[in-house]
Amino acid sequence: MKIAAIIPVKTFSKAKTRLDLSPNKIEELCKVMLEEILHTISISPQIEKIVLVTKEKQAIQIAEKFKAVVIIDEDEKSVNEAVALADKYLLDNGFDASIVFPQDIPYIKTQDIDFMLKYKTHPNFAIIVPSRRFDGTNALIRMPIDLMKTHYDEDSYKIHMNTAKEHTLNVAMVFVKRIMWDVDNSEDLKFLLEQNEKPHIAEKIKKILD
Repeated sequence: MKIAAIIPVKTFSKAKTRLDLSPNKIEELCKVMLEEILHTISISPQIEKIVLVTKEKQAIQIAEKFKAVVIIDEDEKSVNEAVALADKYLLDNGFDASIVFPQDIPYIKTQDIDFMLKYKTHPNFAIIVPSRRFDGTNALIRMPIDLMKTHYDEDSYKIHMNTAKEHTLNVAMVFVKRIMWDVDNSEDLKFLLEQNEKPHIAEKIKKILD
């Protein structure tokens, strides 16, 4: 089974507006988080290819370090349209399944990917990992890749669950704490830094915040 990871990346200057940080700090934080998730996914034996959809030049430079495929998202209209661009590339290149990740889950580990994929079934399935507050989707696995369109918007987790059930009986909701820990606001960032999972990443983030 050929599995790819899809990571839509918003222009750093437009990202994380709820963090109450200066533009420079947000940019540095985005770079640290993206580099860490790309590193983790790149060493996962389960993932054959990483597809980054973005027009952010610094994200493209980071992606090149990890041999990710970059799809330029000139319009940057929505996460859903970014994922659709990646879907087309993966379907054209014979991939069987995809995992959509956000760029802001820096504590993810390779064993988290292994754990999620234990729930895969054949011939079609969806696996969904919610955000910590159960209002978003922090991992979405689809087989086939065009099993369903994505709905990254308010309450995307519930919408993805309901939409998946319309297309397959094989739908799993999986709780993976490190994937559920995203960074949308200051409280999320504080929570993340309190977790003893990746001390080297926590130190990098603390230096940015100082």
